[in-house]
Amino acid sequence: METSAQLVDELKEIEKWEKSQKGLWFWERIGRLPFQLLDKLTPTFLQRKLGVLLDELGQYIQSGGRYLSSVSSLKSYYPHQNIHTLEDLESIPVKQMDDAVKKLRKSRKRLATFQGASTGIGGFITISIDIPFLLGLQLKTLQDIAICYGYHPNDQKERLYILKILQLVSSDIIGKRTILKQLSLIDSPDEAARRDIISELQGWREVVMTYRDQVGWKKLFQMIPIIGAIFGAMTNRSTLHELSEAGMMLYRKRRIKERLRQNGYNIIKPGSQSENKSE
Repeated sequence: METSAQLVDELKEIEKWEKSQKGLWFWERIGRLPFQLLDKLTPTFLQRKLGVLLDELGQYIQSGGRYLSSVSSLKSYYPHQNIHTLEDLESIPVKQMDDAVKKLRKSRKRLATFQGASTGIGGFITISIDIPFLLGLQLKTLQDIAICYGYHPNDQKERLYILKILQLVSSDIIGKRTILKQLSLIDSPDEAARRDIISELQGWREVVMTYRDQVGWKKLFQMIPIIGAIFGAMTNRSTLHELSEAGMMLYRKRRIKERLRQNGYNIIKPGSQSENKSE
């Protein structure tokens, strides 16, 4: 297992990543053009498909629905090890968890790229297949990352947390700061603060509207036959890259902070780089 000093160093690296979530490159700026303009330019059939996504995300929050991952997948993420339950991960170093997630991220990005390219060839004819696939892959990836770090996706708190990560990667700079602050309090020892955050996270309709806005714009470029394959591959790959990076960083941070608390360290405040050994 890692020493507390090593865990503190890893926590500082994650906090550097959080501070870096400020700039938006051109492709991301496109996804943040006015929502009203999106409604005018998006064909009716695509709006209907995006509307279905809102319903499916709502079902996911309530019960997990068809997108719920199984903890039984642990064996595939930790082959050749006696890992069958989340409790078995208590003895696994965070570095080993990171390695499992990196392999997962690589395979999911490859799958997203292939799917985006193949459905993009048909343009508007096949885009209705790609949209629910991408949503499912995003939710599945975040849940599997949670499992790799020892968190159960069947817990509604985790489903809300995952949905908030979806919002994080599609938000502007101010939105990212607010969401990161909310996410940092999800495991707060202060029961009142934790209850307030859970209450805020349950306002999931705001999350799905942000998601709809971003996905809708990007998929407009994928509706052009043949050329859509390039946009589809690029969009899906970049989406999975950003999302899985955020999922890895945030779940890794939670696991590290939990290990530090188990070692007797008191975290001064969420996002602080200072750790004090409790007396």
